[in-house]
Amino acid sequence: MILALSKAQTRMIGAIALAIPLSAIGALYPENTWLQVGPVALLLPAAWWALRRYPISDAAAGCLAAFVLLHLFAARWSYSYVPYDQWLPGLGSSLGFTRNMFDRLVHFLFGVMAVLPFAEIGVR
Repeated sequence: MILALSKAQTRMIGAIALAIPLSAIGALYPENTWLQVGPVALLLPAAWWALRRYPISDAAAGCLAAFVLLHLFAARWSYSYVPYDQWLPGLGSSLGFTRNMFDRLVHFLFGVMAVLPFAEIGVR
């Protein structure tokens, strides 16, 4: 049975669709951008179908959308070059980082944000 998406989930799909081309603007390595952004663009219609066929809560969908948006944000700088230390001077050095740790933050957040969607899918 195919259901209609909630307004919130429709907005999330729209935000991701808008973020896809925006993440390519001013990309650090434009020739590699579509390697990171392309799969999201290709899977967006599948996500729309899957959310209608196998509904999850808005909160669970929000967790997935937040991760995808974070991924698109990081893809603009190819993860390793996200200038968080310029935005928050001294953050990395005060924590003892010798390299850009943004990729590790995103991996950690994926684990955190995947809990609710996977729990809902597992219960079903």
